[in-house]
Formats: sequence, structure tokens, C-alpha cells
Amino acid sequence: MPLTFTLDPAVTPALRDGILDLWTDVSNAGGSVGFVPPVTPDEIRPELVRHFAAMAEGRTRLLVGHDEYGRVAATAFLTRNTHRLMTHWLWLYTVMVHPRHQGRGYGRDLLAAAEEAARGLGDAEAIRLTCRGGHGLERFYASCGYKEVGRVPDAIRVAPGDDRDEIVMLLPLR
Repeated sequence: MPLTFTLDPAVTPALRDGILDLWTDVSNAGGSVGFVPPVTPDEIRPELVRHFAAMAEGRTRLLVGHDEYGRVAATAFLTRNTHRLMTHWLWLYTVMVHPRHQGRGYGRDLLAAAEEAARGLGDAEAIRLTCRGGHGLERFYASCGYKEVGRVPDAIRVAPGDDRDEIVMLLPLR
């Protein structure tokens, strides 16, 4: 059954807790979303609060995918670039699909919904994101139309002796 996507949902305690649970489960399953396992919701909460603050300021938009039971199953944050010479493209952050839903095409669905949301903003010419090397994520994003436009070797230190490339991907919207 497909996910139901909502752009800019009301931030309720249930949504907040659902995103925290999602982010925790994705992180603890080894997902590349800013943390390394093991992680708890209390460790993730300050980062989620920063995203919510950016939403309240109008700089960030939240895209949420709910499963057939109404649970938060996927998220992505679209953030306007604030540099005055780069306002024509958006960042896509914290792209997540719950591990229990992976392998069903929901990642592609999430990226398509994010692209549709970005196009709906009217002035965005591209979406830019970064991903952590070592998981093949760049191949997944490329299969969804993104192009690798940069790579910083060993920019991400997952653990002592475990450095990964930061890969910059771009999806032109025009």
C-alpha cells in the first residue's frame, strides 16, 4: 500500500514523537541521517527541534509520509538556501524511510514527492543534497535522477578509523 505524503503538516505531539521514533529507528539500523548507532530519541531531539525552529521561521518545509496505519514512515526536509546568490535551489535534508518499509519503493516515492513539493514552490531550479559514502546511496539517488556533482573524501568521521566521503548530489528542476 502506498504512503500518503503531506507537505507542511501540523506539528502535533504525535507527529513529533513519530519523527523521533523514525529517526531513531533509521539511525539504529545504520541509516545515514546524522547519527551513528546506538542512539536514543533524547540524543536526536535537539536536532529535530532545530528543524522545527527553521520551519517556524519559514526557512524549512517538512514532507511526511504516513503508512496505512497512520504511522510516520518517511520524512524529508526541504530548506531554502539563505545565501543571496544561491536562493534558486533548495537543500533536501534528513531523507528517511523506516526500515520496516524499505524495499517497497517508498524511497523513490519520497523523492518524487519532494521533487513535486519543490516544483510547487515556483522558483526552485534544483534540489541539492549530500549523502554519506560507503552505502551506495549515490547510486540510489542517481537512479532517481540526481547527479553527483561533488565529493569530499573522508569528510565524515563515523568512528575513529572509519571516514566516509561526503557526496553532493543535484536534481535540476528545469
